Amino acid sequence: MPDPNGFLRYDRRLPARRPVPVRISDWREVYPPAGEELVREQATRCMDCGIPFCHDGCPLGNRIPDWNDLVRTGNWDAAVESLHATNNFPEFTGRLCPAPCEAACVLGIAGGQPVTIKQVEVEIADAAAARGLTPRPVPAPSGRSVAVVGSGPAGLAAAQQLARAGHAVTVYERDDAIGGLLRYGIPDFKLEKRHIDARLAQLTAEGVRFRTGVNVGVDVTAEQLRAEHDAVLLAAGALQGRDTPETPGRALRGVHQAMAHLVAANRAVATATDGGPGVAVTGEGRAARAVLPDGTPIDAAGKHVVIIGGGDTAADCLGVAHRQGAAGVHQLDLYPQPPQERDEARDPWPTWPWVLRSYPAHEEGGERVFAVAVQEFVDDGTGQVRAVRIAEVTVEKRDGRRVVTVVPGSERELPADLVLLAIGFEGTEQQPLLEQFGVTRNPRGAIDARDDWQTAADGVFVAGDMHRGASLIVWAIAEGRAAAAAIHGYLGGATALPAPVGPAAQPLAAR
Repeated sequence: MPDPNGFLRYDRRLPARRPVPVRISDWREVYPPAGEELVREQATRCMDCGIPFCHDGCPLGNRIPDWNDLVRTGNWDAAVESLHATNNFPEFTGRLCPAPCEAACVLGIAGGQPVTIKQVEVEIADAAAARGLTPRPVPAPSGRSVAVVGSGPAGLAAAQQLARAGHAVTVYERDDAIGGLLRYGIPDFKLEKRHIDARLAQLTAEGVRFRTGVNVGVDVTAEQLRAEHDAVLLAAGALQGRDTPETPGRALRGVHQAMAHLVAANRAVATATDGGPGVAVTGEGRAARAVLPDGTPIDAAGKHVVIIGGGDTAADCLGVAHRQGAAGVHQLDLYPQPPQERDEARDPWPTWPWVLRSYPAHEEGGERVFAVAVQEFVDDGTGQVRAVRIAEVTVEKRDGRRVVTVVPGSERELPADLVLLAIGFEGTEQQPLLEQFGVTRNPRGAIDARDDWQTAADGVFVAGDMHRGASLIVWAIAEGRAAAAAIHGYLGGATALPAPVGPAAQPLAAR
């Protein structure tokens, strides 16, 4: 039985973040370990509801009340088992997921304070890592082989599930290291890469093979891949960044896609961490300089930075800019400032609410500007951006389309030496492997899947952002697990693997 008075005795509490002056001088994670006392206290707030709506908020079907109560009673080993039963990589989701489970928590009704589900999750995962991520015994080989294209969370989850079912799995990654956006898209202050490396060691011990620096469709053809493997899973993400080519001045130097900035910064930090040029990740953060593959600097040091966009990617750019020593940062959002609390008429519990979300990067500095749109990137006369001209706007939905109206007389300039476009993604990139496998992008830039997760090509499956479009890490892992179950069945697997979602599944929403 759970503690029936836990939520009355304890308020919602998170561990204190590392002090701002300390954390912006390095690339270490913002949150230190919470400590067992705090975690058990917060787990005690869970009521073990008769109808746990947190299950509906999480596409993985995590057994949240179960492992909350196991933590409450100090049974950490069983909590680890319960968590891993539904989630291959809780150390990733506990750090990166925005926690739709918490939005669906019963304690969040009427402005209440939900259980700190995400924090409990990450502490369980870290406890497991501290004990050592023991590889599971590999069953007798099935004699069947699967190629996984892409090594993000969807591809890795599928690879682990299939390897544990006895199949020979090879993961193909075009970058020089495994992890997809986890490796080069997410800054270390949110996810230190040691967590990826620990999990890769487990996957390797379980028989998963990794081939880096292989661009499928270029270095290896689809025909070769299909000849070598019995099934193929496409899990290459949705990396085609949304752009604003119609905005005057878009071609100026200093205007970049946000991911170009993040990837370059992550590579610089990785080089410094590995003992190459720069400094260790524990040292002076501003010394890790970022450049594009062609050697072009994309460093915020000493610059006035403007970040266009209001989501996770924009906040990541903000945190990186602080650590690189930006002179000042403005973050622009097209929409008005959201309310602090859920609007029950607009977003009734337990759906995901539209509220103001502040990330640790926002307390580190910078200014957020809402309800504005960029009208022009201003040239300094040499082809380099020197400012952005913005205007206040109103945004309406008309016949299902977004209509943006400029407020007359509201235009002004903001200084800008570096502009980062963090305005979302348009789906998976158009690349040779699509044509070679005989699949095409739909109007959303994603790849359609049949009910069995197969694409239009027999034996070629798809999962994660490549299928769904840019989404949450929990959806990527859930789709990877579900696609693995479908591939296992396609290969003649005698037992069923867990399949938490179907290809048409959608997040919990008001109807």
